[in-house]
Amino acid sequence: MTYGYVRVSTLAQKIDRQLDDMYKKGLDDSTIYIDKESGKDFNRANYKKLYRRLKKDDVLFIKSIDRLGRNYNMIIDEWRKITKIKEADIVVIDMPLLDTRIRNGNLVGKFISDVVLQVLSFVAQNERELIHQRQAEGIRIAKQKGVVFGRPKISVPKNFFDIATKYKHKKITSLEACHILNLSRGTFFRMLQKMQIN
Repeated sequence: MTYGYVRVSTLAQKIDRQLDDMYKKGLDDSTIYIDKESGKDFNRANYKKLYRRLKKDDVLFIKSIDRLGRNYNMIIDEWRKITKIKEADIVVIDMPLLDTRIRNGNLVGKFISDVVLQVLSFVAQNERELIHQRQAEGIRIAKQKGVVFGRPKISVPKNFFDIATKYKHKKITSLEACHILNLSRGTFFRMLQKMQIN
């Protein structure tokens, strides 16, 4: 049996391109499994259904290796489970070298796929780590230059205590207090909690 797996990280992302590639490979909607959730783990409803259904000599088409997982260890581990434990084949559409199907009894296809996968997964993982490292360095340099991150701190209005006391004694509503102090309700209540006004 031949299956396809399509994944996007959010509901807003489009699956059309991935689906189009699956249709070109002769798959139809009954054999394509779709998840619209993060690749942080394999706890995805349709992927789990697909994995349970896979058996020896089945073929699984995916658009790219990152559809399987987010990092090196995840991808390698899942690839091993599918090809070695389930004994199914994987074809990565965007990377023709990643095709574990054995042609004419030749094991070279499987070997090359495994080696290429290891290299690509390692490169992808390294790139992600470099991006995080660059972000951290950029933030550190910006902080050294005096750039302040996050929301600016709101100072407590001078008349806060008087207005808060009136609110606590039910002389005015929280809406009126916020209007007078020019604060949002969330900020007003956070300040109220910190001040512990009776």
